[in-house]
Amino acid sequence: MRDMEFDPVTDYPIGERRPDLVRAPDGTPLADITLDAALAGDIDGAALRAAPETLARQAAVALAAGSDPLAANLVRASELTALGDETILEIYTALRPRRSTAEELGAWADRLEHDHDAPVTAAFVREAAAVYAVRGLLRTAPGERASVAP
Repeated sequence: MRDMEFDPVTDYPIGERRPDLVRAPDGTPLADITLDAALAGDIDGAALRAAPETLARQAAVALAAGSDPLAANLVRASELTALGDETILEIYTALRPRRSTAEELGAWADRLEHDHDAPVTAAFVREAAAVYAVRGLLRTAPGERASVAP
């Protein structure tokens, strides 16, 4: 993420040094997300979720600190914030061993990339499909023989 107003090194921790950049997905500023506000009913569960911009900034912090795997996880999380809970659960289920064929995982990857603008997550699903194929963890279509892991 390229954000001229944010430096992942000097602005970390973001919530302390740059709270002006932290908002809930519905636009609620970090300063307004308090226990008192929740108890009073002034904010709802949507205000307690991380916004994609916040996750992308956290990914930049992780990258600057040399934690590439954490950065990749945060980028995927940022992409997935646009998806509904039901879709997230469907993807999670599809990624469980022996739950999907290679074609089904490929279809998920295509949907993520083209319909949901989630290219990093799509690449992750494609990588999972390739690993599952090598390890014999894909579901076989009716009439196919199960592959054997090396």
